[in-house]
Amino acid sequence: MKVKKTPLRMCISCRQMKDKNDMRRVIKLKDDSFTLNPKASGRGAYVCNNDECMNLCLKKRMLNRAFKMNIPDEVYSKLLEEYNGSKQN
Repeated sequence: MKVKKTPLRMCISCRQMKDKNDMRRVIKLKDDSFTLNPKASGRGAYVCNNDECMNLCLKKRMLNRAFKMNIPDEVYSKLLEEYNGSKQN
């Protein structure tokens, strides 16, 4: 029986390779809007599900570098809101 490989992705904050299911994905759609829906297709950037990486991403606005454009504050606030919501559960 073959063991299924888990896909690895790099965190934009800590630059470590981790299982993609353990990370948050921010997606830039073709119309230059952003979503946090992990099933959406488009250019994606991953952030670890821990306080250090999330805080570093927000503080240094690392999504700007990942997508090579200015990211609206709403995207950062939505990412923090989703992270805090999942942390409470």
